[in-house]
Amino acid sequence: MTADEPASTTEEMTDEARLHKEYPDSTYMVISKIAYLAGVPREIFEDSTKSPQMEWFNSLEKDKNARIIRNLCMIRTAIEHNYKKLNQAMTYDLKNLDTLPEYIPQGALRTLRADGIALYRANCKLNQYLIDINGHINNRINNIKGLFPIWLEWSYIRELFIMPAGNTEAGIKKAATEFYGSMSKYPYGVYINWASSTTGNILINDKRFVTLLYQEHEDYFYDLSKISDAGYATKQAIYDFLENSTKTNLVVDCENSDPYRLYAMLHNLNEEALLSKINKITLYDDSHTTSAWDILDDFTGIPIEHIETERLLEHKSQVDAHLIAGTVTAHYRDGVDSFILASSDSDYWAMISDVPTARFLVAVESGLCSPTLKQRLENGGYTYCYLNDFCTGNSNQLKVQAMLKEVRSCLESSIHINVQDMLREAYTATRAEMSDAEQRQFYDRYIKPMKLRILSDGTLSIELGS
Repeated sequence: MTADEPASTTEEMTDEARLHKEYPDSTYMVISKIAYLAGVPREIFEDSTKSPQMEWFNSLEKDKNARIIRNLCMIRTAIEHNYKKLNQAMTYDLKNLDTLPEYIPQGALRTLRADGIALYRANCKLNQYLIDINGHINNRINNIKGLFPIWLEWSYIRELFIMPAGNTEAGIKKAATEFYGSMSKYPYGVYINWASSTTGNILINDKRFVTLLYQEHEDYFYDLSKISDAGYATKQAIYDFLENSTKTNLVVDCENSDPYRLYAMLHNLNEEALLSKINKITLYDDSHTTSAWDILDDFTGIPIEHIETERLLEHKSQVDAHLIAGTVTAHYRDGVDSFILASSDSDYWAMISDVPTARFLVAVESGLCSPTLKQRLENGGYTYCYLNDFCTGNSNQLKVQAMLKEVRSCLESSIHINVQDMLREAYTATRAEMSDAEQRQFYDRYIKPMKLRILSDGTLSIELGS
């Protein structure tokens, strides 16, 4: 076994199994991206006994910025593993990186060239190559910031790929000493900037990795729902429910459900199973609920019917009445035999229990659903699941789009200025006579460069050119 080949002993497998048990029901999105970018070999992704997932490898291979970081890291790791042999061949045999395929992955060099980065230098010392690689990574690492969700501290991720003082001989030597001195802390034998003394594979799953990453920075990651997902039993119960149905509707009480948690459930279930069985999603909404429901249809391939109910009295919602009426009608008139009901409201128990020919699976939130309702569901043989169990980390897209929609709406209603009208009023008010040429230059110098500034108290102001 060479230095850059991961160990596969029974002892290590036992240790990995123990770590999976210590961090149960974790996701693998973050560690898969880190593994790809750090240059973990493709074979690890293809090995079903390992954690990095092939779907993320295939996705990131299409991203030029991600490919560049991965290939630079692969070559850096190869140099670290084979430094003495490479140095000797380059010093005494006048070899270069592209003539040493036994030590340097030539595919990585070729792909870098195709992506616009040529590492070749004539008569170059090996340390200069490391300095060049570190420089390229430093200059390009922020290009992959968008690959990670905003709930994950980017500075912590960025630091993993930056060799400390990697533009100096001293920094390179120190990194090499740490790398050779404690190989067990480097996942799959690849170099990253990981100063912790933690042993064992840190890329086992997202829970372990993110927890350790934050601890490394004397911080604590609080929201484990972003890196946890529902277990096998929960998902299988939903698949079994769908499998035994002929026609299923997902009905949502928007007043008593969280759009981000519902999206998390849909996103983390098998899409084919959902699309083949769920006829449509019906959202029963009220004008007082979150606007995020308005854009849910942009994030799922299932047809969505959005019913916004009208209030007869301002203090009294009609959502539950419309939902019950719509569900019963869909069952008896439209032949829908099964319903996934997203609500924690116990008022729907009457409908569930009084329509025995319909099948119900209830998606509740653990902190909002009463113990009595759960007991009734269990005693009646109804399946229910907790929306809280599904990974909310992937709902970041929905949150960002919902926020942007509201911000744009607020800006459009608050800032409505026609620049030409404003200038005409200014000319009139000041009685400043300007020729056409003066007006053009005034516009180009002071109006065209104007920009928004956000003051320390959050106030938005407009700063003109100077």
